[in-house]
Amino acid sequence: MAAEVKLRLELLDVYGKFLGETVDIVIRPLVFGDLMRLPFKATQKIDITGLVGAPQGRYRVDMDPPSYLLVSSSSVNLNGSGITPFTFMFPVDPEKVTKVNFKAYVKLVEDLKGLLERSDKVLGFEGKKGEGLYGALDDIRKAGLMNIATKTAATQFANGRTALSYIQNISELRGDRFFAAVPKELREETKNSVAAGLFKKADETLHTPPVGFSPAESFKTREGHGNLQLSFFKKDDEYVADIDIDDAGGFEHFFQVVGNALSGKPTHPYNIHEILVGIQKLDPGYTFVL
Repeated sequence: MAAEVKLRLELLDVYGKFLGETVDIVIRPLVFGDLMRLPFKATQKIDITGLVGAPQGRYRVDMDPPSYLLVSSSSVNLNGSGITPFTFMFPVDPEKVTKVNFKAYVKLVEDLKGLLERSDKVLGFEGKKGEGLYGALDDIRKAGLMNIATKTAATQFANGRTALSYIQNISELRGDRFFAAVPKELREETKNSVAAGLFKKADETLHTPPVGFSPAESFKTREGHGNLQLSFFKKDDEYVADIDIDDAGGFEHFFQVVGNALSGKPTHPYNIHEILVGIQKLDPGYTFVL
């Protein structure tokens, strides 16, 4: 006798832990059967019965937790009998974050502490540097800083130096990027790394040069999601860079977040956090309270 058809769901956060909250699950048959709407507490694996197995067992599954973005999959195909397991990873909903816990200044990597010590003219934070600057930043800017610092520290050139180690000082800091003075050597190492497959040429037309500077090429790393982009500008022998992390459709393609949950919104640093942790296994140095 064939075993009962079951859909087994594991609903996890980017750290691989169960969500721990009640999730509204809607199962829509694509071939045969009735729509099912079920609330489940995602504290363990969830078994759903009453479904049809192959060949008619094709479903769309929408999963909507309170503190995470809605995830949907239209490619849930059940076996003819027994258990069909699926694991889904959920990024946090930035609007549901109530608090952000950041790493203490003394625990930051030395390259980042050195950069902050040299950055005493950040727009809106003039006169502050080092720990004073770090403590003065709002959560959005600080999250953006930690994301980029983490990604640049993980981006190593053939000479053994990281991208972070080249950044001289920050002039402007936003949630999705920062602008910094850099040496010509960083541009040359980045350009040379294209042949080695670390970076690739990128479109520079979307990045506006600072007053008096002209474009000096743009490059991004080659990951499928969460690319580091370095857009260089020059004035004589002086170089600056617009440094950001591109989500590259990471939510819609990797997390399977419904597109209209993100449309019309700029890249949020908390989304980048989820890409770095969930996809690239990098720790940006802060966590969320939901």
